[in-house]
Amino acid sequence: MVQTPSKSLTLAEFLQLPEQKPAREYINGQIIDKPMPQGKHSAIQGEFTATINSIIKPKRIARAFPELRCTFGDRSIVPDIVVMTWDHIPRDENGEIANVFPIAPDWTIEILSPDQSQTKVTKNILYCLQYGTQMGWLIDPDEQTIFIYRPKQEIEVFDRLDLKLPTPSFGEKINLTVQDVFAWLL
Repeated sequence: MVQTPSKSLTLAEFLQLPEQKPAREYINGQIIDKPMPQGKHSAIQGEFTATINSIIKPKRIARAFPELRCTFGDRSIVPDIVVMTWDHIPRDENGEIANVFPIAPDWTIEILSPDQSQTKVTKNILYCLQYGTQMGWLIDPDEQTIFIYRPKQEIEVFDRLDLKLPTPSFGEKINLTVQDVFAWLL
């Protein structure tokens, strides 16, 4: 749902607003509420984040974050899963993970919710690709289909259960098929 504030807000003003659940995004000068995740969405998000982190986080290759706000260009978005390569993770003065991520993710993963616009989610993925994201996934649980987006390439559709899913080069050790992803719903 799009919220129209009584006066238009700048991105800086939006970022001063308190966080809320479900998250809000700032896109093209508008505040947009993300839908509250439901069962299928939540199951895939939790399993996917844990799977990615169990494979590439221990080697300090990359790390997955659920529902992490990324602010870059003129947008502030909250993808369902953000994967950042280790050297791109913003750090604070103590060397700990920063609270603010003012960059595009290296890999963005969205899980379509029943009431969510596929067009809006696709636009966010394409926007990320313009700012350096290596790959975007759009997972549609109802259709058991995964759309793969890469910079300046055609969209790939994965809807056969035996198909191995491509990952960014830093995630080459992540070996998942379409069936693996949707088996998380059983």
